[in-house]
Amino acid sequence: MPANPESRSDRKRRGRVLRSTGSWYDVAVGDDRIACTVRGKFRLAGSRETNPVVVGDNVDLLMNEDGTGVIVGIEPRVRCLIRRAAGRQIGKSHVIAANVDHAWVVQAFDEPPLNTGFVDRFLVMAACNDLPAGLIINKVDLAGSRKARAELKQLARMYESLGYPVRLISAKEGKGMRALKKSLKGQTCVVAGPSGVGKTTLLNTLSPGLDLRTGEISHATGKGTHTTTFASLHPLAGGGYLVDTPGLREFGLIGVDEGNLTHYFPEFVPLIPDCRFPNCTHDHEPGCAVKDAVDEGQLQISRYDSYLSMLYALRLGAGDVGR
Repeated sequence: MPANPESRSDRKRRGRVLRSTGSWYDVAVGDDRIACTVRGKFRLAGSRETNPVVVGDNVDLLMNEDGTGVIVGIEPRVRCLIRRAAGRQIGKSHVIAANVDHAWVVQAFDEPPLNTGFVDRFLVMAACNDLPAGLIINKVDLAGSRKARAELKQLARMYESLGYPVRLISAKEGKGMRALKKSLKGQTCVVAGPSGVGKTTLLNTLSPGLDLRTGEISHATGKGTHTTTFASLHPLAGGGYLVDTPGLREFGLIGVDEGNLTHYFPEFVPLIPDCRFPNCTHDHEPGCAVKDAVDEGQLQISRYDSYLSMLYALRLGAGDVGR
């Protein structure tokens, strides 16, 4: 016989998604952790998203007799980190984490080499979704020479001058961790970056009891190996939560077009009114105030190169070109 309304009500719970494997979801309900599936109506036939339920989602579920649950409702999301899906689902939106307060892009100073193009695409996508963002540079202990240290400080100053907080750390040696912990305290933050930059080591340092597995750098490719397979939400020892994410080879754009890309480069925005043409793309047009500022050394050439890489990718309809 079908359950009566009262018994159905008794089975209802509300929780937060801690981990998503694509078919099963770990949901925190109070102090309990419930393994859940998703009701069929949330499947994504015809949807422009790759995943129906994501880490950080606040969900309603019904308990089964065996202690598992079925997710039957998803609360409206606030501040998501999104990227363009790759592979077989290319062109769709892939929501990495939902209901987060701050997004941090993680790079290593070296091993693997720091990729400012990845950083800039991450920052654009965060701004596109009204999500405050910052940069964590790990493995600063590898900046052994005076020249390397100067380059590191110059890079940090550049992003800080644009309004992005920068944290220089060595998770392995504990350097810079106190300031980072203070930045994360009391918030739900997501960290994302390529494999091998030290995200898992970072999380183990922030919350030593987690004892998450870390990987090594491939000497053949110079890139990291995947250790985090699925996104997961972890409590921090000092208060707050951190979403650990799988290593990303690229951070494709979605929800951005040629017309609004410039507005996600804060240093470009004050110059736009001075361009000769109101629809200037800051690429080939004469009288472009942005190009003039680059030529005069007022804007960083690396940032302008990142902008052009994204612009050309958008023109090709491939937001992930130019990693």
